[in-house]
Parts: sequence; C-alpha cells; structure tokens
Amino acid sequence: MMKKRSKYKKYHYVIIAFLAVLSAIMMYPMVWMFLTSFKSNAEIRTYRTKVLPVEWTLERYRSAFERAPVAGWFANSMFITICVTAAVILTSTLIGYVFAKYEFRGKKLLFVLLLATMMVPPQVTMIPRYLMIQKMHLFNTRWALIVPGLVSAFSIYLARQFIGDIPDSLCEAAKIDGAGPIRIYWHVILPNIKPAIGSIGIFTAMMHWNDYLNPLLMLNDMEKMTLPLGLVIFDSQRTSDLSATMAAASMIMIPMIVIFLVFQKQFIKGMTMSGIK
Repeated sequence: MMKKRSKYKKYHYVIIAFLAVLSAIMMYPMVWMFLTSFKSNAEIRTYRTKVLPVEWTLERYRSAFERAPVAGWFANSMFITICVTAAVILTSTLIGYVFAKYEFRGKKLLFVLLLATMMVPPQVTMIPRYLMIQKMHLFNTRWALIVPGLVSAFSIYLARQFIGDIPDSLCEAAKIDGAGPIRIYWHVILPNIKPAIGSIGIFTAMMHWNDYLNPLLMLNDMEKMTLPLGLVIFDSQRTSDLSATMAAASMIMIPMIVIFLVFQKQFIKGMTMSGIK
C-alpha cells in the first residue's frame, strides 16, 4: 500500500512538472507581449533578447490612446460582450429549463433540430446573416453584432444537461408551495446550475470579445469598431510603433484574464461535472 502511494506521489509530481513546463511555454508569448508594452521602441530594437524592460514606461499606452480611438473600441467591445453574454445566459437557461422539465408535442424533434444547427459552420450562414442585418437596418451598428448572438445552441444544450439532473421533486415541492414556472426557474433552477452559468458566461464572453470576422463584416466606421478589428487597422498604420501595438494588444488580453480569474471556480466545476456526465 505504501509503495502504491509513493509511486502515485512520484507520478503526481512528474505530471505537475510537465504541466508547468507546458504552461510556461504557452504563457511566454503573452508575458512577452505585456512586458514589451512597457518598453520604448528604441529599447525593443536594441535589447531584443531581454524580456524585462530596462526602463519601465507607460508612454506607449498613452500613445495608443492618442493615435487611435482605443477607448471607444474598448467600450464597444465591452458593451457588445456584456449584452450578448447576459442574453445568452438568460435564453440558454430558460430554453434549457423548458427542454429539461416540460413535456410537449415535438419536443424531441425541436431538440434534434437545435443540435443540428451546431453542425453548421458559421461561415455558411455569414451571407444570409449579413442580408438579414441589412434588412433590419442594423448594419454598421453595435446591434448588428448583438442581435445574431442572443441565442446559442451549445449553451442551450449545456444548460439543458445540467437542469435535467436537478431532481423533479424540488420543482414539485416548489409547485406545492405555490410557486409558478418563473419563480421555480429563478429560485430553484438558477441556484443549482451556477457551474453551468459560469461556463456559459466564460465561453460566450471569450468568443465575442475576441471576434474579428463578424465586426469586419458588419462594421464600417472606425469609431464603431471593436478592439480586435481596430487592433489590425492600428497595427497596419503603426508598423514602426511596435510597443504601442503591444499595449493595445494587452488591453484585449487583460479583461478576459480578469473574467477567468473571477469565475474560474465555477468554470472548473462546470467542466468537471460535464465531463462526469
């Protein structure tokens, strides 16, 4: 028994060391980008191999804000991401609740059709989506990116799987106490699927925060662009100002890191529970 434990500990430390090395390799480009944003262009050219700045400066961040509407791009990305994430959490949990706890005609067929939409590549629906946005007079507005993202088939599927594991006796007890469908959803369903909500929120926020193709398709005005799209234009116009480009890129990375650190416990729990299922 002791031999098995010692062998387990030995392999445990090997696995941790292996994962630490892989994590360091994956994190190095992001760390280099973030530290480079505090360097001057002359220092980047002179000390290319040095990771840490010789002289720390915030000049490049101020330069990025002065030379391009980075603050506006940041606000656009934040507004779109918050709206879409909140809407997806609401719609996916509501629809997942209906699919998991209610019986109605055509339920299985509707769910199969919902899953079938996950098999369609987003590039296939790009042109129809563009035409629909034009007919709705939303082209070149932030709503052109919000409206198509209000519902997510994957998020509905994930929410339905979690809600299906909630005992029906909890819902029945709430009904006996006089609770209606909305009250059951709010006071019984949502508190019991926090890991799913955390996972849905992180996946949705990351996808829409880093989205480049849809803003490129739907937006024309520079003031209405999002950070990923604006960064490409900024980089093409400021090819000699590498540190300012790194500063703008760091501003894209930081909010997602903060979101993950805040919700990582729910995210890990959600992924673990979905893996067990």
